[in-house]
Amino acid sequence: MEARVGVVEGGQRALNSALNPQPSHPKQSLNPQSQIGTLNQLLAGGIAGAFSKTCTAPLARLTILFQVQGMHSDVSALSKASIWREASRIANEEGFRAFWRGNLVTIAHRLPYSSVSFYAYERYKKLLHSTIGEDLRAASATYPLDLVRTRLAAQRNALYYRGIGHAFHTICREEGFLGLYKGLGATLLGVGPSIAISFSVYEALRSFWQSQRPNDSTVMVSLACGSLSGIASSTATFPLDLVRRRMQLEGAGGRARVYNTGLLGTFRHIIRIEGLRGLYRGILPEYYKVVPSVGIVFMTYETLKMLLSRIHTSD
Repeated sequence: MEARVGVVEGGQRALNSALNPQPSHPKQSLNPQSQIGTLNQLLAGGIAGAFSKTCTAPLARLTILFQVQGMHSDVSALSKASIWREASRIANEEGFRAFWRGNLVTIAHRLPYSSVSFYAYERYKKLLHSTIGEDLRAASATYPLDLVRTRLAAQRNALYYRGIGHAFHTICREEGFLGLYKGLGATLLGVGPSIAISFSVYEALRSFWQSQRPNDSTVMVSLACGSLSGIASSTATFPLDLVRRRMQLEGAGGRARVYNTGLLGTFRHIIRIEGLRGLYRGILPEYYKVVPSVGIVFMTYETLKMLLSRIHTSD
């Protein structure tokens, strides 16, 4: 999600810079981003991403629970509970706090990832390939945290992993160090398409909107177009995300492995057993999560930049 929001903002500013070059004579920048410095850029991006993930954590956990249905169950016997029934089950059987299961490790994962993402988009506004490279490195470096988060969030009543530290220790002991990187290939394959789709859809929608309604608020346009571009990106890359989640859970808790043929083999197995619809299991809670997540991260990031800019100016 940080990639989608970052490319929205970075793409917009890159296009504006290219079409409306500024004069070279000295002038104080009106852009708060240019005044807050690298450290504060990283801080604002990290906090925005972590706060957004915390607010949408219940929907994120529901997405994961629906995504992994079918791994160890016959398709005909899969739970047909709706999103709201599953949410009710979690509240009644596991307690309200269970909606945020694994959220601490999500924050630990998203702080550095979001910081690098936002900084990269601000830094490389005209070099999309550099932005993708930064995201690939960030995704690889923080991937074990994402895997542990998935393992914790996918647990129901029986808790095999008692916490973040216990999960790391257990995975390394039972599956080896490389067990922390199961599904990394699907993640890396999804970074480039996610950024490209977000960028192209956002720019097309924004250009059309502004041509039809040039007086609308810039924030409203960015929020609406960013949300739609996030939905488009989620729809296109969701199968990769689902495969990543399932590969992350391979062998979890001592259970038998289901997919033994790599990324393509996992795709074929899911399609053969569950049909094409199986690749989009859990897409509805993902959609419900996209719009508020984009809105929260966008508004938080802009607010923090404004506050940090004022602090910098007063100093």
